Amino acid sequence: MKKLSILTLIICSVIAFGQKVSDYKYVFIPEKFQTFKNSFDLETVLANALKGKKYVILQGDKLKWPSEAMGNSCSIINADVINDKTMLRNRVILEFKDCNGKTVLESKGNSTIKEFEEGFQDALKQALVTVPVSNPVAIVAQKEVETPVNNTVSSTVAVSTESTASKYSNGKLDLQKVQIDNNQFILVKPNSSLPFATFKATTKKDVFRVKLENGDSTIGYFENGNVVIEIPQTNGEYAKEVFTVK
Repeated sequence: MKKLSILTLIICSVIAFGQKVSDYKYVFIPEKFQTFKNSFDLETVLANALKGKKYVILQGDKLKWPSEAMGNSCSIINADVINDKTMLRNRVILEFKDCNGKTVLESKGNSTIKEFEEGFQDALKQALVTVPVSNPVAIVAQKEVETPVNNTVSSTVAVSTESTASKYSNGKLDLQKVQIDNNQFILVKPNSSLPFATFKATTKKDVFRVKLENGDSTIGYFENGNVVIEIPQTNGEYAKEVFTVK
């Protein structure tokens, strides 16, 4: 009876802890798990399993990600598979961490299969049993800022960045400016999964290389607080498109 109570407690703990994972729609999976010299295609096994649980998998070029994910890194949960092998068993630890590096779910799996590829994949499948189906909720974008405490100690706190998102318009088209990092940002249409324009910094301040949604490459720049894009025309000329902040 005591063993049964302990088992029940463990199962309940995993479920209570794992429910937060289901709040997410997007899961980032690295191209290679770092604790494996040969990861035996565990990245693909994990991706396929999570797709089956209705998660959207993010990998590779960030510029190809949905704008919803690019504009809010805290809407993404980060997955990792850690090599926990012993002499007798192939074991893994499946971890999910939020945008602040906090572990949301940790699940262990092990296999008695001695072959590395089959054994590690089997162990991962065991660890995946505790991962719930995606049932996403809205997750507010956050950023890390250093805040002085008692004038002597600094601590990190999360604050909403919704108010810092800038909206621009040329009178016909409304766009939102989303900062990806210090060197690039996008302009995106409401409810669109693809950026209208992607800006990458050049060596000249406030001048950018721009990739438009139709694939055209051009330049853009800031002018009097406005975002300007030189739009290629069919006759080989360029038209100046000015987006002013709303």
